[in-house]
Amino acid sequence: MPLRYLTDFDTQKIINEKWDVVIIGSGVAGLYSAVNLDPSLKVCVLSKETMDENNSYLAQGGIAAAIGEDDMPEYHFKDTIKAGAGHCNEEAVSILVKEAPKDIKLLCELGTNFDREPDGTLTRTREGGHGRFRIVHALGDATGKEVVDSLLRVCRDRENIKIIENCFAIDIILSEGRAAGVLITTGNDAEAVKRILYCRSVICASGGVGQVYRNTTNSEVVTGDGISMAYRAGAKLSDMEFVQFHPTAFYRPENSGSRFLISEAVRGEGGILLNKNNERFMLKYHEMAEIAPRDIVSRAIFSEMKKTGSNYVYLDITHKDSDYLRKRFPTIYKSCLEHGVDITKDYIPVSPVQHYFMGGIKTDLMGRTNIECLYACGEAANTGVHGANRLASNSLLEGLVFGRRSAEDINSKIETLKFEEVHVSNTYKSSGKSLNVMDIRNRIKTLMDAHAGIERNGPDMEKALNQIDDIIISLEDAGMESVSALETLNIAYVAHLILKGAIARKVNCGSHYRTDSE
Repeated sequence: MPLRYLTDFDTQKIINEKWDVVIIGSGVAGLYSAVNLDPSLKVCVLSKETMDENNSYLAQGGIAAAIGEDDMPEYHFKDTIKAGAGHCNEEAVSILVKEAPKDIKLLCELGTNFDREPDGTLTRTREGGHGRFRIVHALGDATGKEVVDSLLRVCRDRENIKIIENCFAIDIILSEGRAAGVLITTGNDAEAVKRILYCRSVICASGGVGQVYRNTTNSEVVTGDGISMAYRAGAKLSDMEFVQFHPTAFYRPENSGSRFLISEAVRGEGGILLNKNNERFMLKYHEMAEIAPRDIVSRAIFSEMKKTGSNYVYLDITHKDSDYLRKRFPTIYKSCLEHGVDITKDYIPVSPVQHYFMGGIKTDLMGRTNIECLYACGEAANTGVHGANRLASNSLLEGLVFGRRSAEDINSKIETLKFEEVHVSNTYKSSGKSLNVMDIRNRIKTLMDAHAGIERNGPDMEKALNQIDDIIISLEDAGMESVSALETLNIAYVAHLILKGAIARKVNCGSHYRTDSE
């Protein structure tokens, strides 16, 4: 069993505050839930670092929504189910696709400047797995930045919403089985100050698990903290084995760690994949070729890399007009150019890396978990909409739809809830042994890249799990005081849960692919 609380604290001896709602996470899901909460409620949004350091801010492609005359939610539904390998919660998907146009409209009303055609209609593009042009985007290829910035402006204009930056959420405090507060720490390790934020409801919108892997497109702050703290509080988790690998991250020989994403929209706009021998290969793997679902494209690239003995393949978009490419993909164009690749003339070296997490905290259709007053939305949640493989540009959409629905449910019942100032005193018994947590973190990442990646097998995962469990024991024994140590233990718990889920699922499904599948 995991530790219930990760650090020493006594609720009667540390600073406490009262809020109606505390939101863990400041990405699109967290901010959008905040703006949809009743303005009469006192809302506190916790940001692990600064507001521009999260996965939402880095999101390039866009948001999927059936808003064109040639499109319908039913088409979006079918594409989502197909990409999810039939593992989706169909009721949740139906809600997602039907409510998507409403949330795009509300974002526009809140000041989000999506890219538009000369006639004023929203510009739409197509990405992998989509049968229609339905991806709306902003600033060409910086949709996440524009959406976060617009929501942030709204939050800062509202007197009832406070954002605390550089704040680490440690644990969820329970009172008689319901979420009653959040233990946080602010400041650096030498001057860290712990506080209890008592509240009537908690929304966990803390994001994914990217730093469990060495090679990822995720921000460095994405260490699975919210999923880990919910797990330790007794929240049900589901589908932990489903980790999505994005087919196209920019490849450099010296590159390890957070990798720059080459948006799926590049393939949606006509980009083709070539192997080391300059041969196009996707047509032999799937009828949709380059715009097949991500799990299929990632495995195809992985296969071609093995066949040709290469660490990468090429993405070619040079046949498109150069002025158009610079305007449509300004972020990608600039970033590639900084590394000597002009996408208007050169092939882009790419390889698959960890990108998204379909599993997480199990919720119902209103974002409710099995713990009363604890909600989850965005990548930290498992609503069931993504199934075994997320359809491109459904991620920001899920954060919007279920972040709003969580807020609406809280609005409808919060007046019936009272504050619970529970007394918790936790004394952490540790050996005091000093550990190099960054070395340990690197060991975990190496194990996960090697044994819980695009291809997996039972015996190797069993060996990896045993090593991860030994790491957890050593971390728990040493004691958890620094934020880095707390993050590393969260990473270890999540790695354990991913491996357990992957070992238990014997049959291949979507992003979960075992070479020893039954």
